[in-house]
Amino acid sequence: MHQGFRGGRRGWLAGIVPCLLLASCNGGATSQAPGELGDGTMMPGQPANPSAPANPASPSTSGDGAPQTPGGSALPPGGTSTPPTNNPGTGDPGTMPPGTPDPNATRCEGATPIAPTPLRRLTRFEYNNTVQDLLGVTLTPADQFPPDEIAGGFNNNAAVLTVSSLHAEKYAEAAELLAAEAVKNLSALLPCDPATVGEAACAERFVQTFGRRAYRRPITAEESDRLMRAYTAGRTDGTFAEGIEVVIRYALQSPAFLYRIESSGTPAAGEQRIRLSQYEIATRLSYLLWGSMPDDALLAAAEAGELSTKEQIANRARTMLADPRARRAAAEFFRQWLNLGKLDTMVKSASAFPLFDEAVRAGMKAETQAFIEHVLWSGDRQLTTLLTAPVGFANEALARLYGVTVPAGSSPSLVELPPERSGILTMPGFLAVHAHPDQTSPVLRGKFVREKLLCQPPPPPPPDANVTLPPAESGTSARARFTAHATDPSCAGCHRLMDPIGFAFENFDAIGAYRATEGGEPIDASGELVQTDVDDTFVGVRELATLLAQSQMVRDCLATQWFRFGSGRFDDEERDACALGQIRDAFSASGGDLMEMMLALTQTDTFLHRPVLAEEVTP
Repeated sequence: MHQGFRGGRRGWLAGIVPCLLLASCNGGATSQAPGELGDGTMMPGQPANPSAPANPASPSTSGDGAPQTPGGSALPPGGTSTPPTNNPGTGDPGTMPPGTPDPNATRCEGATPIAPTPLRRLTRFEYNNTVQDLLGVTLTPADQFPPDEIAGGFNNNAAVLTVSSLHAEKYAEAAELLAAEAVKNLSALLPCDPATVGEAACAERFVQTFGRRAYRRPITAEESDRLMRAYTAGRTDGTFAEGIEVVIRYALQSPAFLYRIESSGTPAAGEQRIRLSQYEIATRLSYLLWGSMPDDALLAAAEAGELSTKEQIANRARTMLADPRARRAAAEFFRQWLNLGKLDTMVKSASAFPLFDEAVRAGMKAETQAFIEHVLWSGDRQLTTLLTAPVGFANEALARLYGVTVPAGSSPSLVELPPERSGILTMPGFLAVHAHPDQTSPVLRGKFVREKLLCQPPPPPPPDANVTLPPAESGTSARARFTAHATDPSCAGCHRLMDPIGFAFENFDAIGAYRATEGGEPIDASGELVQTDVDDTFVGVRELATLLAQSQMVRDCLATQWFRFGSGRFDDEERDACALGQIRDAFSASGGDLMEMMLALTQTDTFLHRPVLAEEVTP
């Protein structure tokens, strides 16, 4: 490559991508085309949709990610102002299994406004998947991006997916790295042979086909012109491959690639919603079920109008769930729901837990995906199995912690577990992240059940509360150390909802190893569920899990969690009531089939439409 060309190419890109997408979206903007410079890039500090006001209804979050009301108190069950209820018959018939009666099906059909649709930036997980599928590379450059903020328990909430100066810098670095890697196998990228059809003609065909895949829709004439200008800048004093490389670099820094922009359609008079285009539905499907871009088959289905009806979309979604890409996306939802992202940075006391090392950490991370795949693709897909199956997946290191034997190596093997273990709630990874470096935490473990399984997030502690962790003293059980929670009036109200649940986990230490005693005394793992639909006493996690598996509140809560993850936002009490009702009804009607829960979201009006914005209304 000519040194002068390299400088020229860098200078050209620097001129058209000055500070890409800086502060371009704070979650208040809705999913409309970004404000652009003449070349499609964002002006520094410009909001993605300057005319769209911030959404005053968007909840803030407490330090633990629980949604908060404006007054600062935690939201009641389900994240709404009233406890979650299952109201059979409020769903759309498209979400219900065949033959299921739905006497009130018309109640939600086009009857309610659609909640604001946030402009969603690709997360690190989505970015890595997308560039691998787009370019055929194995690089994971998003690992070097700033961490995605967490809101409501998930890191894909558009309310906090802002873009900083560091993001812009990392996007530029990633684009350069990825483009250089991709053109090493140029023939796999090109739809033509430049030696046969000519370089300029082949570049034009590449711009059309690659642009359609990168932007997840057919590109406009203006976008085609910009990409061809990028090619020309790279080809001048350079090679054909270098011209294609600049096209890729430009496309990877475009708002059309980095954001999921939904701006199609024109509302008719009096309409409150706009049906998404076929390409926008394809994109929603792919990022929901694959965590990545639509493939050529899905784009072709969109082009052919084969995503027009709910039945077509349901059939397509089932096909997509049979694809291996669905496994990584489903595992990502459960990983985040279980807070297992903390495994990467979790620290444990070496003196207290000598068994914990990097091999055990790797085993904990691998077990989650293996267990989810087992339940959803090899098993019966039931919530009951997720909570109560007495099996695990252990590598050689994790097997020592379980007390079982597996073949040597790092790959997880299916193991039958002793009777004290039960589903995801006794996986060592889950137990370890919901514990402290030197001791267990009845509070963290009980809080997870109350918040993530029952959708009853407790309010934050009062400002003057003493939150200092009791020291793990020899001869003292956790139940004894946390007695202040039951006797201090400022603590008791909330902790009586968490601690009696958390004590059921005390047979498992801070890395998830089973123990029968603590401090030389037998562990009391008895507990109690209150303010639920399955209130009862229990001993140990297995009995707790059995109760939770029977709970309608748990089914409804998991449906709510899936809705929040799939929508990339908090649920809106009024405008999402129908969609949530449909997902919950479908989940219950299926007997707790997790796959049917995932499919049900694709059948809601919320998934298929966006709201009409004020600036789109004709005076």
